[in-house]
Amino acid sequence: MNRLWLLFALVMPLAAHMVSMSSGELTVTGDRAHYVLRMPSYELVHVRDPERTLIEHVRFRSGGRWAEASNTRCHEEQDNYICEADYEFPGGVEALTVECTLAAVTVPNHVHLLHAYRGDKTDQAVFDLSFTTADLRFRPPTALETAVREFAAGFLRAAGGLAPLLFLASLVLAARSRRELLGLTGSFVAAEGLACAIVPHTGLSFSPRFLEAAAALTIAYLAFEIVVLPTSGMRWMVVGVLGLFHGTYFSMFLVKSGYHVATFLLGVTFAELLLIALFALIFGGLARLAWTRRAVPIAASLLLTVGIVWFLVRLRA
Repeated sequence: MNRLWLLFALVMPLAAHMVSMSSGELTVTGDRAHYVLRMPSYELVHVRDPERTLIEHVRFRSGGRWAEASNTRCHEEQDNYICEADYEFPGGVEALTVECTLAAVTVPNHVHLLHAYRGDKTDQAVFDLSFTTADLRFRPPTALETAVREFAAGFLRAAGGLAPLLFLASLVLAARSRRELLGLTGSFVAAEGLACAIVPHTGLSFSPRFLEAAAALTIAYLAFEIVVLPTSGMRWMVVGVLGLFHGTYFSMFLVKSGYHVATFLLGVTFAELLLIALFALIFGGLARLAWTRRAVPIAASLLLTVGIVWFLVRLRA
């Protein structure tokens, strides 16, 4: 019975999307602004009264006052739900404070990419559950500001998603020695970097449902190797191939955000190395306990089940 409850707890987070992302464009002219929000239609299943709710969760402040949205209108266009609104401020806009809490009404791992324009000056911000406010000053950011922002975005994308966490746990379970763990980690990180460097230049576009289903299968397949093929060789190559799918998710974020590959991937890699070290420490401690000799196959079986269920759920979504 305890195992059933554990499995239920693991499957429950599958209601969240691996890829949950929206974008916005704010155009400022004098003391007025026009905002356009684009969100994939499949996200609306989590939102009540989207025509009102979405705009309410993105606010703009200038001149000491939050601007009220007017002329709000929403419509569906192909696979996107688009909302527009106009804003008026007390005076000419030199800087803006933006508050975005879309993650509170969609899914916890939702990311909103905002691009703002004022004449020939631009600025941008990334919002998620952890970062809900940002200041837009319509000036080119310094090299350090850009690097820190892109590094932090990569770190959060790698550490804040359920699919990356489960796969990294599977990767650590798949390693039968410290040397093999280093090999698997190197193969995975290299494959992610290769995907991020190549996919944006191929013109290929992958649907969020495909990426989620692929991520679920990577978890299930690696867990399958651990349970059914415990002595299999060339596991580093398997992990490398699976890493291409995870790198494709990050490449989609790079395309939409316009971030530099190097600094963004540095944040991703740093987060992944920390998580791998943490999982290795936890699993290594458990392995030294006599009553957990079956811990690895049991954990891998649970991950296999979660991966398959996740794949089927997303396939039917």
